[in-house]
Amino acid sequence: MTAYTRPKRISLKNHPVYSENWVQDIIADDPSILGLGDLVLRDRERIQSRAGRLDLLLQDPETYKRYEVELQLGATDETHIIRSIEYWDIERKRYPQYEHCAVLVAENITSRFLNVVSLFNGAIPIIAIQMQVFEVGDHVTLVFTKVLDELQRGLVDEDEDAISAPTDRAYWEKDKGTPKTVALMDRMFELVKEGDPESELKYNKFYVGLIKEGRANNYVAFRPKKAFVLFEPKLPRSDEVDALLEDVGIETLEYATRWGNYRIRVTDADFKVHKGLFQDLIEKARSYREG
Repeated sequence: MTAYTRPKRISLKNHPVYSENWVQDIIADDPSILGLGDLVLRDRERIQSRAGRLDLLLQDPETYKRYEVELQLGATDETHIIRSIEYWDIERKRYPQYEHCAVLVAENITSRFLNVVSLFNGAIPIIAIQMQVFEVGDHVTLVFTKVLDELQRGLVDEDEDAISAPTDRAYWEKDKGTPKTVALMDRMFELVKEGDPESELKYNKFYVGLIKEGRANNYVAFRPKKAFVLFEPKLPRSDEVDALLEDVGIETLEYATRWGNYRIRVTDADFKVHKGLFQDLIEKARSYREG
């Protein structure tokens, strides 16, 4: 039988051996230890203009979401909160194409701190993680526990009635698009029907989505305009899809990080030449939605 060794919790603040740099080394070597997924290190001690240095900048290689991580030995305090929010704000303004989240890591996170941070959560994406350090025999281990998670915003179709009043086909033909671009949307929707024959179009005020068995199922959405259709497959941003679109030269708008979808301008000419590509994107989006 393996012998039991009781762990002894130690504090890193003013510790003669273990320092904040030591913690940074551990996280930089294996960012997954924070429990935020398989992240990669983008930068360390990142210089912020007139605002000090960001401890760690991590990124999700699949969604490209970035995490601005600030470490605090001992108990967290007001300056820790301010630094974390300030660095998050600087980074999101410098790189608005990515989704950003502030991450506060401290050895001691008090209830007062959680109350203050929870006031920001929702307006500012914040995650709080408590760090504990234990000696186990001749070894030292770090344990990270998430005590405040980022407030997740619902998808468009999860609160459809609240943000998009239903309309009809005539509204899109007259007010938003034209009969010609709505007809182009119909041809694109036929590609949806090939793999998902029970889907139907649902005309909303801000977009045309999909409905299946009476429920919204918007793995793709359409927005007919006057000269084109804005096609929006819900897919995590990836090098594979970026390369597909770049290789064929189709015009795209900025990736919608908040909603998690590509935004592709499609004309009649685009559809005739790249029909197979659009069908592939639709199938990818449907497979991703179905898990």
